[in-house]
Amino acid sequence: MTVVFVDQHKKQYGVEPICRQLQIAPSNYYRYKARERDPERLVDRIKRDKALEYDIQRVWENNFKAYGANKIWRQLLREGICVARCTVERLMKKLGIKASGAGRSVGNNYKRLA
Repeated sequence: MTVVFVDQHKKQYGVEPICRQLQIAPSNYYRYKARERDPERLVDRIKRDKALEYDIQRVWENNFKAYGANKIWRQLLREGICVARCTVERLMKKLGIKASGAGRSVGNNYKRLA
């Protein structure tokens, strides 16, 4: 959000004065822009998350979108992908995927029928 603001106003005011007013270091702005240009400069966690997102999505879809975090985590371990369960949970939340759930069983109410 602040990067967009700096981009919009940097020609008029310059990067350093804007960053000073926003109380952020100009180096943070330049680091963010460098990472946008060159994906190799991304933090290792972000790189690993991108690879894991693909694997999590694949396992979830291959199992009829029924698997939750625990089963996806177990399947990834079986495939030799070492990952923590909390990481699977975090990435599933980020991707917006959930287990389909068992569904609610319909109960009978015999008192109403009588």
